[in-house]
Amino acid sequence: MKKTEITGVILAKDESQNLKQAIKSLVFCKEVIVVDDNSSDDTKIVAMSLGARVLRHELSGDFAAQRNYALSKATSPWVFFLDADEVVSSSLSQEITKAVATDLFDGYKVQRQDYFCGKLLKFGETGNIVFLRLARKGNGIWHGVVHEEWKVNGKIGYLTYPLYHYPHPTVTTFLNKINWYTNILALAWQRHGRKVHGWEIIVFPGGKFIANYFWKLGFLDGTPGFIMAMMMSFHSFLVRAKLWLKLHPGNTHA
Repeated sequence: MKKTEITGVILAKDESQNLKQAIKSLVFCKEVIVVDDNSSDDTKIVAMSLGARVLRHELSGDFAAQRNYALSKATSPWVFFLDADEVVSSSLSQEITKAVATDLFDGYKVQRQDYFCGKLLKFGETGNIVFLRLARKGNGIWHGVVHEEWKVNGKIGYLTYPLYHYPHPTVTTFLNKINWYTNILALAWQRHGRKVHGWEIIVFPGGKFIANYFWKLGFLDGTPGFIMAMMMSFHSFLVRAKLWLKLHPGNTHA
């Protein structure tokens, strides 16, 4: 079986604490590219010390554009995207190598297992979630400024083994990340002419919590499942509240 070259891509901003584990898990890649959004910590130093190619490129509030920039810099026929707080399992690493060598599909979706407060979350919106993370270069591009999606032309397969996700080591970091993401999303909604009504600020977050905690069985994950459902509800509230404030002159903008 021939070995097909793969470029691993990680987007990073102040990720020196997570980056080492992420890069080391990309052992199956010919090259690793870290796209650094003007980090103020040792992200660049850590990445370079592990043999990654670091490209400094400002995010400018558009995750899809950042990923497409990385795609344009990849030198391999296949590209795999990994977040800085994710780790490729050894089984998945071997599966990816075999998958690209078989030449059966143009892209592959990968299951992600989320760990929060030291517990694997099996339910809620993060349970049993899959993303398209591996594809041939040139077969598609990323869309969406936040919660972006890789749209690839051709046949899509599914990989069996998971990658591991270790986000939000503390509630404080979780809140900081939510604040950052909702700033970007509120601005994107505003640019696209989206409107928000006062009642949505109440109804949508409540609906989000009910969906995650009850409908998607988040309560079965215990206290971590409850905290996750609350945080996702707060995310829904915050982006709508920020947009509402931006659309109503005379109010203090978030």
